[in-house]
Amino acid sequence: MGWGRSIRVRLILGAAILLPAFIVAAGLALQRANAQSMQAAHYSRMQGIVYLLLARAELDADGGLAVIGEFEEPRLSVPGSGLYAAIHDARGTEVWRSPSALGAGASIDAARLAPGQWKLSEQPIGNGRYLTVAYAVRWADGKGGALFVLSVQQDRSLLDREQGVFNRTLWIWLVVAAVALLLAQLAFLHWSLSPLRRVAQEIRRIEQGQQEAVSGSYPSEIAGLTGNLNALLQHERARQGRHREALSFLAHSLKTPLAVMRNALAEPQHLPQTVTEQVARMDNIVQYQLARAMAGRSGPLAPPLPIAPVLGRIKDALAKVHAARNLTFELDCEPDLHWRISEDELFEMMGNVMENAAKWAHSQVNVSARLGEGGRLLLRVDDDGPGFRGGDALLQLHVRGDERVPGHGVGLAVVHELVSDFRGHLGLTRSPQGGARVDIELPAS
Repeated sequence: MGWGRSIRVRLILGAAILLPAFIVAAGLALQRANAQSMQAAHYSRMQGIVYLLLARAELDADGGLAVIGEFEEPRLSVPGSGLYAAIHDARGTEVWRSPSALGAGASIDAARLAPGQWKLSEQPIGNGRYLTVAYAVRWADGKGGALFVLSVQQDRSLLDREQGVFNRTLWIWLVVAAVALLLAQLAFLHWSLSPLRRVAQEIRRIEQGQQEAVSGSYPSEIAGLTGNLNALLQHERARQGRHREALSFLAHSLKTPLAVMRNALAEPQHLPQTVTEQVARMDNIVQYQLARAMAGRSGPLAPPLPIAPVLGRIKDALAKVHAARNLTFELDCEPDLHWRISEDELFEMMGNVMENAAKWAHSQVNVSARLGEGGRLLLRVDDDGPGFRGGDALLQLHVRGDERVPGHGVGLAVVHELVSDFRGHLGLTRSPQGGARVDIELPAS
């Protein structure tokens, strides 16, 4: 399976690309923030050393400023320790340096510093670079005071070593965290995609004939998929069943009329009448089986269909057909009523019922459609005719209420088949007008 067609591979590749990119960006940001923080900490400690030097500084006999006593920072007493201190006058002449300097140290441009001003910088000294903190102070000496600059310099390699230790530790832990997160994400993906794997396994078992439908319990995100898949499987099985039943019915039902016509060949005087009767019977059988085989429930697979326009077209067509009888058709249906059913199914279902009502009605046919409890679709057709003469037997093929009215006894049987496919209910009762009432109740998809 190509990587572009696998959800699992896509997610893994996405994680493998985005996670390292995020880790690298976060590591660089932490590294930069730490470097700035550590440098600021070093400058702060060096400023503290300057304050300690000020506390021990005194004017000597030549008017220079010198530091008297022991240093609180022991590295100032150790030659080559990498931490140096010095005092310069206003001309930049060095008037004192710490024992650790031994000729090292950078010159200070004291003229550019005002009394009380700090200068934090980084300067090259010899083959290395040094962090430098300088502070200017005016020292009162009875002659108006003199300007001195106290400076502390520290080898940057000390800061670099600290940053190196932090950076190595940081990247080791970030790599460990990235690997752990990637493994955790792989485990999470395996768990998250397990419903899809179970669906695929169930579909394979359905293909192999080991089960008939998707029966597992799945998350809401794919429950609709499995539900529609089951509906499609049920629809296909029902369609195949209708085709098999239609072929079987035709094979058996046509044998009798064919045998009757074959026997009629021996009686030529009765042959025309026999052929006419049996051809009409065969035509009825074929019409019913074609209608039954083609009727198929779309149910949740169909888009919501507006009910009122379809019922309106059926009503208008029947009004034209029965215009000579001056029938009145009343339609009660909300314009925004929708239902998941195909237009052909609704035409087949309500067309047969409304046509039967129009055949039997004396003057009026009432049609209503509404939503009932639990989202059920309730369809009702009333007429003011003589009512039903046969009850539920009329739902069987070729059973007719009155032989004087043209028909084949097929319409209500087809409607009953359609309603059964929807797992609905078809009821035949008496209407308040004294005629027939047909109630169709379809459950929510």
